[in-house]
Parts: sequence; structure tokens; C-alpha cells
Amino acid sequence: MGATTVRQAAVLAGGRGSRLGRLTASTPKPLLRCGDRPFLAWLLRELCRFGIEEVVVLTGHLGDEIEAAMPSIAAKLPKPLRIICSREEHPAGTGGALFHARKHLADQFLLCNGDSWQDFNVARLLADAARDPEEVIGRVVVRHVDNASRYGVVETDGDRITGFGEPATSEEPSTINAGLYLFDRRVLDIVTPICSLEGDVLPKLASRGALRGTMADGYFIDIGISEDLARAQTNLPARLLRPALFLDRDSVVGAVSTHERFTFMPGALTAIRTASDAGWHVFVVTNQSGIASDLYAEPQLTSLSAWMTGVIGAQGGTIDELRCCPFHPEAAIGVHRRFSSWREPAPGVLLDLLSRWQLDPMRCLLIGDRQSDLAAAAAAGIPAHLFPGRGDLAGFVAQLLTPRSSAKPSPD
Repeated sequence: MGATTVRQAAVLAGGRGSRLGRLTASTPKPLLRCGDRPFLAWLLRELCRFGIEEVVVLTGHLGDEIEAAMPSIAAKLPKPLRIICSREEHPAGTGGALFHARKHLADQFLLCNGDSWQDFNVARLLADAARDPEEVIGRVVVRHVDNASRYGVVETDGDRITGFGEPATSEEPSTINAGLYLFDRRVLDIVTPICSLEGDVLPKLASRGALRGTMADGYFIDIGISEDLARAQTNLPARLLRPALFLDRDSVVGAVSTHERFTFMPGALTAIRTASDAGWHVFVVTNQSGIASDLYAEPQLTSLSAWMTGVIGAQGGTIDELRCCPFHPEAAIGVHRRFSSWREPAPGVLLDLLSRWQLDPMRCLLIGDRQSDLAAAAAAGIPAHLFPGRGDLAGFVAQLLTPRSSAKPSPD
């Protein structure tokens, strides 16, 4: 259906939240607090991890309150995010919300509910979609649940979605829609000014053979009822303040400036996918003395980094953020000739990431190939390991992640 990198997401945030009673009488459901911030703030923080640079918030009920909250939410995100609010003047349904926002929507976009979240490696969804045939217009993240009585049932044949059923009449297991989608703009040819995504649009796509599903497991939360909101208020911060893996770029790939000369170390792509699947942030940090030495320019590095991220995404992995330091005290170019606290063995870049992403350094790991990498990690309080550049990086990373991943909080 498209590329492994998608830059835009839309968030359905116009519902009334009537099942929550007085809690949503004056507060939109996506703004209900979970820990120290609104649920919507957690959602946007997660979207930042997967390369999203722009979010269209689809508002309706109490839309003024959501729009007023966006500047403070955006200011506390770990990465810059352009936010557009698109309001329906009258209730239009979840499909109608897309119709009224059509002028804002990109050629491809993620879509998610503003009141639920599946803890899922979104790069897997993008990688699956990149292999879809031309007739596929959308992908839906689906999951198995033991009790499907609250949710509509998704009918599948392999990864093809063939139809949608009513909620189970009793507490029985089934496959359900997890509320996370990838669409291209052809979906806008189907939506109408008033329609339901779940009741009208998705069944029509399924009947045309234009809808596929990507299976997810793990933690899922829907704050639509008070009991689940209460769970989210404690579980969401514990889940989404994640551990992090820091990789020095030269321990993962060759120190070059063009993708033609670029080589991933054996096991690097699998290692990154393993960490992403396990729910870890993955950051790449690197000194770039080649820029300081005038061997290549920053636009070349930017282009190479984008290519590298795309290759990693095609394998189902993600880089939450890539940071480099182009400065050196003896740089050939004057603008880069200075001391920088971001240049390893100084810990500045690590400390900045720890602060922006609210990371616990003792739940992080750094893998480097030089003693200077380890010295920077030690100064930041991050456990570090030396990878000599020989052997399988995937096995090396898997052994380090397993004992720490097992400490992940339980859903309840």
C-alpha cells in the first residue's frame, strides 16, 4: 500500500464519552488524566516514536476544550509535532470526521481512537502495508481477546479482513478491532458527511477485498468505561515510560555518508526490531567528525539517516530518535570548531534524551564500540556494554534485553 515511513496521524477525539457519566460532562474523554497528563498526551507521545511529524485531531463534542489544551500538551512532547484541529460543527460519526478533515489529510496517514491504545510496534503495521497489493486501501490492527462482549468482532481469512460482526453475546474469545489503522487517501472516496467508520466504511472496504489486518498482542487499554479508566490512571504511566536502548551508530553501521557505501552490521536490523517489539525506545547517538572534517555535509547525513530509518522500518523496527554531534575542537569548518558537551565521551546528548523522554537511566542500556561511548554512558548513569564489532549483534542485544523486559509491569 505504500512506504514504510508515514509522517501524519489523525486522532478521533469527537465522541461524547456518555458511558463515563459526570466525568465527561465538561471534560472531553481524551483529556481525562492518566497519571500526570491527559490520555491524549500519552497517545501523541507514542505517535512521536514512529516518525509522526503532524497530527490532525478530529474534534467535535467540547472541541474548544481540546483545542485549548493542545499548546500545553505539545510543549511537553519529546519531539516537535505540528498539530491541526479539525472540528465537525455537528455530530458526523467517526467516518464523517474524516470527511470533514479531508483537506488536511496526507496521501497516507495513521488513524487512531482518542480513547484507546494498543501497545504495539507500529513499524510492523507499516512494514506489512508496504507489501500490500495496489487494491488495499487500509490496514487495521486487530487482536485476540478472551471476552469480546464489549467489542465488534472482526472476521478474517489469513490477513484479509472479510467482514465485521456484532459484539459477542456472551463472554467468549474472538478477534477485535484495536482502533489503530493505516489508510491512504482513497478511503476519502468512500466516507460521507455523516457516517460511521466501523459501521459503514470498514465493512464496505472489506467487501471489496481492500482491507487487511495486522495482528497485535500485549497491553490494550480503552478508557470508555470507569473501571478501565481507573486502570489506565496507574497502568499507562508504568507502561509508556519505557526502557531505552542506545546504539552508537558506528557500532551498528559503517561510518560513511552515503547509502551506497553503507553496511549494516550482521544482526543489526533484527536487534532493532527485537527491541522495538519488546516495547523499548531505540535511540541512535553518534559523533560525526566527518562533518567537522569537511568530508561530507549535514544534508548528506540527513539523507543517509532517512534512508537508514526506512530500511530499518521495512524490517519492522523503529528508531525513536537519531542524534549526532557535528562539532569538534579542531574542526576544519569554523562553524563546527568548538567544544560540545554532546560529543562523546561527554554525556550531553544522552542527558538530553533522558530528560526529554523522561527515561530512568537504570532502565536503559547503551551499546558502543569504543571506550569513549562507555565513558559517556557512565557519566549519564546508563549501564553500557562494549560490542567489538564481531559476531551477531542480534544475539548480543537479545541477551541484554531479556532480563529487563521480564520486569515489565503486568496489565492489571
